[in-house]
Parts: sequence; C-alpha cells; structure tokens
Amino acid sequence: MRQYFILFLKGFGMGAANVIPGVSGGTIALVTGIYEELIESLKSFNLQAFKYLFKLNFNEFSKHINLKFLITVFMGVAVSIVSLAKIIEYFFSINEQLVWSFFFGLIIASIYYVGKMVSKWSFSSISSLFLGIIIASSLAFIKPVSENAANYYLILCGVVAVSSMILPGLSGSYVLILMGNYQLIMLKSVSDPISNWHILIPVIIGAVIGFLGLSHGISFILKRYYNLTISLLTGFVIGSLLIIWPWKIASETIVGRNGDLKVVSYEWLFPDTLNIENISSILLIFLGILIVWVIEYLGSKLNSNSLA
Repeated sequence: MRQYFILFLKGFGMGAANVIPGVSGGTIALVTGIYEELIESLKSFNLQAFKYLFKLNFNEFSKHINLKFLITVFMGVAVSIVSLAKIIEYFFSINEQLVWSFFFGLIIASIYYVGKMVSKWSFSSISSLFLGIIIASSLAFIKPVSENAANYYLILCGVVAVSSMILPGLSGSYVLILMGNYQLIMLKSVSDPISNWHILIPVIIGAVIGFLGLSHGISFILKRYYNLTISLLTGFVIGSLLIIWPWKIASETIVGRNGDLKVVSYEWLFPDTLNIENISSILLIFLGILIVWVIEYLGSKLNSNSLA
C-alpha cells in the first residue's frame, strides 16, 4: 500500500505540473524515477493487449499493460488536475511571480537528477543536450493563435498537449496556450467537466492517440539511443527555464473570447531590489529545490529498502 500511495503522489505531482503553463509532467515523472516504466506501460497497449481483452482474459491483460501501475499514477494525475485547477488559477490571480518561482526551483533541481541519468557524456550527447535547449527555449518566442472549439482542433490539442506532457521540459499547458485553447480546456472545462463534456471528450480522444503513439516512439529510441535521448530530454528541461523565469512582465497581450487579457509575449527582467516579493520568490525557489531533493532522497531510500 505504501508503494502505491507513493505512486499516487508522483502522479499527483505530474498532474499539478501539467496545470502550470511552462512546467512538464514528464519532468516530474523523470525526476521521481517512473518515467521509463510509464513509457513502457503505455507502449504495452498493442495488438497483444487487445487480444487479451477480446478474449476476456483480464488477468493477462492487466499484467501485460502494468494496469495497477497505470491506474495508480493516472488517478493521481486526474485528482490533481481536477482539484488544483481552480486553486492554481486563484494563486496566479493573486501573485503569479511567486507561483513561477516555486516551479522554477522545482525545474532547477530536476536538471541535476535528470542529467546524471546519462551514463557517458560525449560530443553527440552534448550536441543532443544543446538541441533540446534550443527547441524548448524557442517556444518562448512563439505567439499563440486564437481560441478554436472545433472538434478536430480539440483532438489535435489533446494529441499535442499530452505529447508535450510526456516529454520532460515541454509543458502541455504552455503548448495549449500557444494553440489558443489553454483557458477553454485547462481552466474552464477541467474546472467544470460535467457542463463542458463536449469539450473534454475530443481532447481525451486526442490524448489517448498521443499517449499511445509517442510512448512507442520514445520507447524505441530509449532502448537504442539511451544517452542521446536522456541528454535531449535534459536539454528540454533546461530550455523550459526561460519560459517559467519568475521575473517577467507582459510585453504584449490580446483580448480573449471572454474579454480577459491573454499574454502573448513577455519581457524578461532581473531582480534588482530586495523587497518582500523578491525575497519571497527566492525563498520559494529554494523550497522547490528542497522538495525535489526530498522526493529524490525518499525515492532512493525506498528503492534501496526494496532491494534489501
């Protein structure tokens, strides 16, 4: 039960990360040590799995897809997204710099733990690292398009957003902002799923397609090019720091469908005074770093105890 509770908490952390634009659930999965098992479990949804299902052989189906693991993790993700959507929206409305600061600390700490998974740094892995940094940081300069509630576009949002969620450092929520549908999906629909089921169903369909497709691709390259893949993912994580840098002001905004202002681009700043807000931001960065260290410490201790 303790093992499944910890899995649930890791899923909860993934869900919380996916609500925040600029933070990736894949990063949390990678740092907490469940990334490869998650990818392999998702990849197991293949023809053999459907054969077990059609034969009503639920025991073999469950073993084949690692069902207990997936249910536990995604229960944590679902509970986190539904429960935190309104809470995080509230804190963003009060002071978004403090929210960015906390998650900036989480991402900084995760860079070390992700990067140390590379068994050998070479010219190719370093090149892969810089490629990941360029790809992830370039997202900060892409301007979002207008909101679109067409079913085909919602399916596409599900595919792209969940693909970004699986890839560490690429935020599914931030991609939804670029696609113009963050407010429609993550804030409005997730907060009130019963009234907005017609929005969520196409997104879920797209998410399933994205999960299955990308999990096979990542599993393939992880097995054949492990160091290159992990170094690329590390670059994604580093590049995402530009997007979630706490000290920034909106340089360009557009009026959304409901009359609210949506940020199109930011101007990045550097804190030059030690006021209460900046001190609080720095403390929250260190709190984020500490939490990642504690999670990593508890995870390594649990693994050593299970091996013993």
